[in-house]
Amino acid sequence: MSAALGPDQRRVLLAHADGWVALGFGSGLVPWAPGTAGSLAALLPWLALRALPLPQYLLVLALAFALGVWACDRAARRVDLRDPGAFVFDEFVGQWAALLFVARGPWWAVALAFALFRLFDVWKPWPVGWLDRHLHGGLGVMADDAVAGLMAAGWVWIVLQLVYLR
Repeated sequence: MSAALGPDQRRVLLAHADGWVALGFGSGLVPWAPGTAGSLAALLPWLALRALPLPQYLLVLALAFALGVWACDRAARRVDLRDPGAFVFDEFVGQWAALLFVARGPWWAVALAFALFRLFDVWKPWPVGWLDRHLHGGLGVMADDAVAGLMAAGWVWIVLQLVYLR
């Protein structure tokens, strides 16, 4: 992760649509824990997305990933930074991936998906850390969080199976 954005970089990013997307529509500009702020902000659109049938949810997830690759790549080039902490659209996609199996689940499953995604995003276990170190550009910004979200979704699914099998 690169250094915090300066005022000129913020101004440049906010002047372009790709900057707004990369910044998680402004949520990444929170001065404390922007990744957590982005994950929390992602819950608002998820409230609408969770009503989608699984195939459409997966399509939205794939399209959001592609949008994030494009936006983060362009925005990072514009401010000449690799992966600024303020770029949190990857948290949006990762959080939505983590919530894959929680559409109509209990509140605690939403909290578990949130916590596991943040844990995997910060801790960066394999392959998340490998992706973070080896991929660059917009794909590098987005891929590690998407995989962290899918790992979280897998663990949430396992927990839900164990709870509801009884």
